[in-house]
Amino acid sequence: MKEAEIPDKNIFMICKALNHNALTELPASYSIRSCRPDELALWKAMPFDDDNLAKEYEEFMSDYFATTYGGKEELFFAKTLFVCDRQDQPIATCLIWKAYDKFNTIQWFKVLKEYEGQGIGRALLSIVMKELKMCDYPVYLHTQPSSFRAIKLYADFGFSLLSGDTFGIRKNDLDECLPILEQFMPREYFQKLRIIPAPAEFCNTLNKYDTNQF
Repeated sequence: MKEAEIPDKNIFMICKALNHNALTELPASYSIRSCRPDELALWKAMPFDDDNLAKEYEEFMSDYFATTYGGKEELFFAKTLFVCDRQDQPIATCLIWKAYDKFNTIQWFKVLKEYEGQGIGRALLSIVMKELKMCDYPVYLHTQPSSFRAIKLYADFGFSLLSGDTFGIRKNDLDECLPILEQFMPREYFQKLRIIPAPAEFCNTLNKYDTNQF
């Protein structure tokens, strides 16, 4: 299997406590700020490396925004962080959001491809995670096997893979994804991945909803 052929499958992760050893600082040539309302279209396109793909998913992103952040737009813009270059152009983004008003989640973590490998993602995740207090844990996230590089980063910060059959309306594809992760991740990183059962409270909460908010 080639990287471009990795299927779009569901992976869920949990962090019960931050590993402070993973924290780093943002490189001096970059700055951090919140997303502005006039940058919503830019934010919607950022998860996609291809302009055509961004257009294809524009309706999906609009629907997700309305479902998850509708009525809380001011809070969304305040919490959505952008890493910007010297020209104040966003090159990475991430936010912490309380899904269903029940539990904190990492959402839309993305570094533009041309800026990968500079430590920006680790620094951005450091900023986001340091905002949390002990009472804000556990923190959850949803990702895909194609994000195997990010999964390694999440694991560094203390995230574990969640086992379980289904979470709300989504199937947990961990069993199918593990061989993919093993293929694409360096052996030492794959072997450090931890798997734990999903908390009953997490499962019971998701079973009450027919929408995906993370």
